[in-house]
Amino acid sequence: MGAVTGRDLLQLIKQNPDKSARQLAEIAGYTTSTKSGQQRVKMLAFQKAVLEANNINFKGGEEEVETVRGGRKATYRIQVQQNGNLLIGAAYTRQINLKPGTTFEIQIGRKHLKLVQLGKDEVPVE
Repeated sequence: MGAVTGRDLLQLIKQNPDKSARQLAEIAGYTTSTKSGQQRVKMLAFQKAVLEANNINFKGGEEEVETVRGGRKATYRIQVQQNGNLLIGAAYTRQINLKPGTTFEIQIGRKHLKLVQLGKDEVPVE
């Protein structure tokens, strides 16, 4: 006999409000035996079955991520290039929906740079 799933699993949980999650997993059949004969509770499988019984699905995780052609993942770190320039990659500008031609003012602090986006009518201070 396999483990309890779906509506039957939800019913089992409702009928045993005084039981812990581990006890519920055992009752529902989410267990396995090790080579040495010990019984282990498969909590992850139990939790997944409870989520599925409640129509909560995480399978779409990779499909929901916006696909970006080529390039690397954003690391949120940049390095000064040999010529002294800082290059902010497209992953960052795309993340905050910046368009070509967007103007920024660079504010220089003691140990940091701050980019402040200017409005359409604002002109950078020189």
